[in-house]
Amino acid sequence: MSEPEGNANDTLFEAPPMGEQERMVEAILFASADPVSVKELNDRMPHGCDSAEALVHLQKRYEGRGVQVTRVGEAWAIRTAGDLGFLMQKETVETRKLSRAAIETLAIIAYHQPVTRAEIEEIRGVTVSRGTIDLLIEMDWIRFGRRRMTPGRPVTFVVTQNFLDHFGLESARDLPGLKELRSAGLLESRPPPVERTPTEEDEGQTELFED
Repeated sequence: MSEPEGNANDTLFEAPPMGEQERMVEAILFASADPVSVKELNDRMPHGCDSAEALVHLQKRYEGRGVQVTRVGEAWAIRTAGDLGFLMQKETVETRKLSRAAIETLAIIAYHQPVTRAEIEEIRGVTVSRGTIDLLIEMDWIRFGRRRMTPGRPVTFVVTQNFLDHFGLESARDLPGLKELRSAGLLESRPPPVERTPTEEDEGQTELFED
């Protein structure tokens, strides 16, 4: 007696073996310039695939290799192993200049997110210009967060996935301490204050270096 047609049709929707799913995830991550979320992986892969499980196996398989499967926020990417980053440095270093105000604003958002503009100004002790916020948004290092359920419903700011990816962070919890920030040029080691009249030179530019 032949099997019901329904059983034969069901076999058409069986997910590929996990080894094949790993290969699919690997191919997608390798070809993607930006980190890819689990949902995006599932949407691209055949019906029934479990990209989350495939990622776990793939991440273990890449342990100790020159490239690694790395989590970036809520997404995943294939990135050069952290201890080999020096091999990727260019002889000609491209610079991106940020004002001291922009660097301080970025640091406050990263360490205090979600944070409103008023809270940023309270921490810095000075007004934050619209241009500073616009620049950081244009660089895709910060974005708008949820509005606070307080009078006026002020908007908040948080760092982006691109910010985490640029600095090799899985989440904002992995942000470095003050010593590491100064050594990376993100904070200045300021000398003790002296009695003198402030000048425009005090608002000098600080350089961020990209690999």
